[in-house]
Amino acid sequence: MDKNVTLYALSTCIHCKNTKALLEELLGADGFDCIYTDRLSGEERNDTLRDLRRINPEVSFPTTVVGDDHVVGFKQDKIRELLDAS
Repeated sequence: MDKNVTLYALSTCIHCKNTKALLEELLGADGFDCIYTDRLSGEERNDTLRDLRRINPEVSFPTTVVGDDHVVGFKQDKIRELLDAS
């Protein structure tokens, strides 16, 4: 896999937990970055939400970024498709 994978999530969201578990199953725990936006504060939180808003203007969770593509929500088939294509 040559594309970076990032999961923007909330620590209390079941769909985020399911997406993280899927990514761990497919990529291993070190195969992607997981950013719990609700655990950030200050400038780090502001910068992260600004970055996320560029990808997903609704700023909804989970948002999974695979290279230049992204998936909003826990959509297993779409996530698998993007990972297989990378």
